[in-house]
Amino acid sequence: MKKVILFFCFLIIVKASAQKYELGKVTKDELEEKVHPNDSSAPAAILLKKAKTRFIYSDKKGFESKTEFSIKIKIYKKEGLKWANFEIPYYVGYETLDKEAVVILKAYTYNLVNGKIEREKVSSEGKFKEKINEFWETKLITFPNVKEGSIIELSYELNTQNLSELPGFQFQYKIPVNYAQYITEIPAFYIYKGIKIGYIDININDVLENTSQGYVNQYQQTNYLNYQQIKTIYDVSNVPALKEEDYVSNINNFYGKIEHELQIIRFPNEEPKQIATTWESVAKSIYEEKDFGDELSKNGYFLSDLKKMTDKIVSKEDRLKAIYEFVKEKMTWNGKFGYYTKKGVELAYKETSGNVAEINIILTSMLKMGGLDASPVLLSTRDNGVPLFPNRSKFNYVIVTVNLEGKQILLDATDKFCSIGNLPIRDLNDKGRQINKDGSSVEINLMPNFISLYNMNFFANIDANGDVSGQVREQYFGYNGLRFRENYSSIAKDSYIEKLEKAHPGLEVENYELRNDKIVEEPIIESYFIKNKNVIEKIGDKMFFSPKLYLASQLNPFKQENRQYPVDFAFPYKDKYAFVITIPDGYQVESLPKPMALSIDNKYAAFNFLISTLENKITIAINLEINTAVLPSNQYEVLKEFFKKVIEKENEKIVLKKI
Repeated sequence: MKKVILFFCFLIIVKASAQKYELGKVTKDELEEKVHPNDSSAPAAILLKKAKTRFIYSDKKGFESKTEFSIKIKIYKKEGLKWANFEIPYYVGYETLDKEAVVILKAYTYNLVNGKIEREKVSSEGKFKEKINEFWETKLITFPNVKEGSIIELSYELNTQNLSELPGFQFQYKIPVNYAQYITEIPAFYIYKGIKIGYIDININDVLENTSQGYVNQYQQTNYLNYQQIKTIYDVSNVPALKEEDYVSNINNFYGKIEHELQIIRFPNEEPKQIATTWESVAKSIYEEKDFGDELSKNGYFLSDLKKMTDKIVSKEDRLKAIYEFVKEKMTWNGKFGYYTKKGVELAYKETSGNVAEINIILTSMLKMGGLDASPVLLSTRDNGVPLFPNRSKFNYVIVTVNLEGKQILLDATDKFCSIGNLPIRDLNDKGRQINKDGSSVEINLMPNFISLYNMNFFANIDANGDVSGQVREQYFGYNGLRFRENYSSIAKDSYIEKLEKAHPGLEVENYELRNDKIVEEPIIESYFIKNKNVIEKIGDKMFFSPKLYLASQLNPFKQENRQYPVDFAFPYKDKYAFVITIPDGYQVESLPKPMALSIDNKYAAFNFLISTLENKITIAINLEINTAVLPSNQYEVLKEFFKKVIEKENEKIVLKKI
């Protein structure tokens, strides 16, 4: 998925031949343009995006970086109006560095009014600062008077003392990009590794050049620093929108972009200093922070509760279960992410609520004091993206791992609906990093390797009018059960039944019962009776219906001609359907769909369809199995064809004929 580019000082000069694009020169033709020339479906397009990263030297602080971003966007359709609201996140959670800062340089809306171009400036009321958490803040910009046909322009500057990485630059979005360019001017003292993400081709041109800059020394005198710098120009033209469809964890992982990680610092007359960190060093530095390691070492606040809970429990497995259930029930997650405690474990325990770190550090400490081999695991959640290189800011979450008799068990006590070994779906994001007190760390696979089963038994009766009635029983195991509880635990019974009926026109649900919704170790069980007058198609003396009655899938979730990013199912699963359909008196089966068996590479996915008749009953068994949490993109066309055949089979007709 990614290519790695190393930059050295002996780079060859290559002249860029990119088309010239400019900000501040909005034309009448641009404003009159009704659709994007390469993508008529685009609700908006980025006409131009530019950024330039420079290193600024001061006598007190040394080098820091300033990056000026500029962007010009055309709005074509009503759906594109959301592109007129900008969020610019920046990091403020440094321990030894100043906070990053964002300065808005200019922001305008352009419209064509009575044949003339009018420009309107974003007022102070359209600019906001918002604190996301203790680590991140964001600048919000709302453009005025934006409508179909408008063009907006924005320029801003990001200042940071953190040179361990440069600001990432994104070339691709959900809308087309006409032209994008990123320039870096990096003093030759700093050697960065450029990491290319995504699947677009980026033109790269480099030159080593002499430069200088003035600075004021401690005596208020102006001095000049002369040095060489590596100037790199990245540019792309006519980048298509990255189309998102079902089964993707975080589309931001796959946009074409470039990021830079600092590898070496080599100042004159000094030995080169290796800077690039490892996940081990990142994990170790986090463990040593007082809001992590020190909090993990505290235990006096829970000892009496732990003793009452485990005093008579002998086996480690039972102790693990007791402690996990205790913490999960006692503590309520406040919705805050992060791997550092905010108010501390003792106060969080007393108040019975806290952030992710507080709850799972409490769980880790109690497990350790309970005689279990427990350690914290740092990770990045699905919404936060997959980390590309080691950096403290790439993690935003912490869970717990327990080694029990050679088996690794992952735990997260923030979710009331999780059971032992089932993490919240937000945690299922590739790899995490277990960290230990001695500074060592281990990579942890977060993706589930067990099948989550969904099972439906449907006993249906068809009467002479073609009306269907019957009894349904559904079971949700593993992550299917977790997802059901998370989606429907707060919905009243009547509202849920109404939702079911709306999903299938003509359906009536009666005598609905739900079991085990509060017992997370057991599968969810639904049972109910149904009536449906909208299932059977009667033509003359024949009846036509699909093997799954009103449950047949209609649309293939995979529509693109090709897909460059992987298919993320979140967890492996198996759907099993068993139908016993009683046909009406006076009818017989004229034709049935043929049995079918499909698979992808004999391992990724499988589908089996069996059907038979005996007297007045039709028995149908349908199994769909996805055996991997993530399917590689090179299997996409096969997967699309697989689901096409599955849907076709589900919609083939059973034909009954009147005797």
